Amino acid sequence: MAVAHPEVSSSWNFPESETAVAAALTFVVPENAALTRLVNNLHELLGRHRGERLLLPLQDFPDPDALSSAWAFQLIAQQYEIQCEIVYAGTLSHQENIALVKLTGLPAKRWGANTLGERDLSPYAGCVLIDSQGTTSQLMPLVVKANLPIVAVIDHHSHQGDLAAEFADLRSQTRATATMLTQYLQAGLLQFDTGNTKHVKCATALMHGIRSDSNSLLQAREEDYLAVAYLSRFYDAQLLNAVLKSARSKRVMDAIERSLRNRYIHNGFCIAGVGYLRYDDRDAIPQVADFLVTEENVHTAVVYGIVHSEDAEVEVLIGSLRTNKMTLDPDEFIKEALGRDTQGRYFGGGRYMAGGFEVQIGFLYGFNDRPQYAQLKWDVFDTQVKQKLMRAIGTDDRVIQTD
Repeated sequence: MAVAHPEVSSSWNFPESETAVAAALTFVVPENAALTRLVNNLHELLGRHRGERLLLPLQDFPDPDALSSAWAFQLIAQQYEIQCEIVYAGTLSHQENIALVKLTGLPAKRWGANTLGERDLSPYAGCVLIDSQGTTSQLMPLVVKANLPIVAVIDHHSHQGDLAAEFADLRSQTRATATMLTQYLQAGLLQFDTGNTKHVKCATALMHGIRSDSNSLLQAREEDYLAVAYLSRFYDAQLLNAVLKSARSKRVMDAIERSLRNRYIHNGFCIAGVGYLRYDDRDAIPQVADFLVTEENVHTAVVYGIVHSEDAEVEVLIGSLRTNKMTLDPDEFIKEALGRDTQGRYFGGGRYMAGGFEVQIGFLYGFNDRPQYAQLKWDVFDTQVKQKLMRAIGTDDRVIQTD
């Protein structure tokens, strides 16, 4: 990754107007030279962009980790008089994500795909990528067209390719981007206050972000527990409980039922296609994968379906992988199984215990009034995905189908 970092000073040298931040950094930063340099660089970066307006484009289907981390960055940036606008082009479809945004008032705005051509990005001085490297957002072509510079990239996923940015904090071994943002808070870039409602709600969102990306802390590392311990001083336990108790929708239950009917199992792998899903129900796919991986004798579940909008403006094959097999690397498995597109970009990737992929429909894009046509198209993609996954697993054609 091509990243231009500012020069790092050997000591903290902050302007007098920022002595409060400097003092907090001096006393709170953990004894970690690498983290200290990152925080120092980020502090200097935000100082250089003081008073600007920045765009924070999230992935099309933002999860709790992305949403909470973007909010935390927005609050940190406000300390430097920087206005950050959190936007996404897809939708919130997971019931917990909807509840998180509604109950906390999380300031994320949806820019509908059909309005992107009308968006004017001239008011923005640059963009910041949080929990993303721009490969899963319909907004990035707009950013590129507007020649918006990438000010910062903060992400815990593996590198997705060359990306020029003023500041980059990429840690593929970290369980959640929310952990990284919490470390910035611990370092003093922003002092949370229990008397500030926004701080309490953001801390609650960050707690949920870490929890969701570490499998309820079962896969958490020391840095995640330290972050959670810090957030425990500020978060609202009742609010988090309300988010977690949001019910599964009927459409998610229908997708689970279809997956149970259509799944293939071989050598601990469970592969299931769930057919067509509405665009707004896209997050049913990872929820189904979470469910299937709990089956006895299954260590890895791969679930996929064709996601479409009501007006057929969007149609794409999307998949999710969940595993509890310690020796399986989701990022390596997905990249090896599905390969790259014609532009050399991988169809998907992963992180610890989870992964995802997205395949454009291409020439077969669009609906047809005849149900037989829709079924034929699904059969083509279903067969192709299964074939590629089975080859990566190392299986022959004699797979087990369970009803």
